[in-house]
Amino acid sequence: MRISRRDVLSGSVGALGAATLPFPKPAIAQSEPIKIGCLAAMTGPSSAPTIGFNRGVNFAADALNAAGGVKGRKIEIVVRDTQGDPTKAVNATQELISQVKVHAIWGPLNSGEALATTPIMARARMPDIHPCVVESLIDTTKFPNAFRMAPSNSQWDDAVRNYCLNILKAKKVAVIGDTTGYGVTAVGASVAAFRKDGADVVYQANIDSTQPDMTPDMLRAKNAGAEVIVVWSVSTGMEARMFNTRAAMNWDVSFVGHPSMSSGELAGLVEKPANWKKVYAIGYKSCSYDAAGKLPAKSEDLVARLLKANVAINDTLLWWVAGGIDAIELIARAVAESGSTDSEAIIKYWNTLSKYPGYFGNYTFTPTQHNGYLTDEIVMSEASTARNGTFALAPGYT
Repeated sequence: MRISRRDVLSGSVGALGAATLPFPKPAIAQSEPIKIGCLAAMTGPSSAPTIGFNRGVNFAADALNAAGGVKGRKIEIVVRDTQGDPTKAVNATQELISQVKVHAIWGPLNSGEALATTPIMARARMPDIHPCVVESLIDTTKFPNAFRMAPSNSQWDDAVRNYCLNILKAKKVAVIGDTTGYGVTAVGASVAAFRKDGADVVYQANIDSTQPDMTPDMLRAKNAGAEVIVVWSVSTGMEARMFNTRAAMNWDVSFVGHPSMSSGELAGLVEKPANWKKVYAIGYKSCSYDAAGKLPAKSEDLVARLLKANVAINDTLLWWVAGGIDAIELIARAVAESGSTDSEAIIKYWNTLSKYPGYFGNYTFTPTQHNGYLTDEIVMSEASTARNGTFALAPGYT
């Protein structure tokens, strides 16, 4: 009997008790907890996504444990706050592997950190699943243990570029990111792709996310004739200052880009609600409501369950929460199906998944392909239309 995803998350003891029934796999210890390390920037300028992901992680772990765990073993989440700092992330990774002896790692949740930690986990053959978007983080030859359960930056970039060029009909583009490893990499890739498609990138910059005054960069973009500003940063503070500066300049330009631009934190950071208009952030079909205000049925069900469990979703993004749930389920399912917490067993199981039905999306992995998310599930959202972490589709979609 296999574990039903719906029953796992509903917290049904009878259904999740299926995890305690025999599987046609080697037996696993019945007392030692399944330790999942979480490399999470819980504080610092990159914390907005992590807070949402962490709520999903805790929700999934609590539901599994309340129903008896996996074959009698409880899930133990071991969180280390990396503060968005690659050095802290490296130290935490080494501790989780050598001292805590976790069985799998979720994260880091920021690409700048993951660039530093991924080789370390590869040397240790540590099963790692993450939502980081930088292309080089997935390489089945160099990093056969690393799996991406969110779109890659090129998938995001394709969606943003399509919206700017084909829906907004912009020809002159400004591309701005922060100074993290992610921001620098993302801006470079975005600029190259826009130029390849014939767009005129009139301004590009990487800005320290703590820079208090965005006026100089915004003026340069405006004076260069930018018709849209593409943003690659997870820093909601930096983004809010850009939105406020646009309003002060009385400049009617659209922002398009990173999902963090639709984070609930921005409501308290913009000087007035109007400053958050004409901001279009990367979103997903699973987390977008239609003209009648309806989500896909599976997402409606998840929202109801989260609200019943008092999980706050009004100040975050549903896909972050859903992604955290999916990550813990993918680890727990690997242990249940393989009957082992051995790293090779977990990796082998993930390599067999085909259209695994997650809440954030469907995932497919093979031994030679560890990018699991489908490009056609990516859309642009109207950033200020949040309702329980979901959004209206941006203008222009049918």
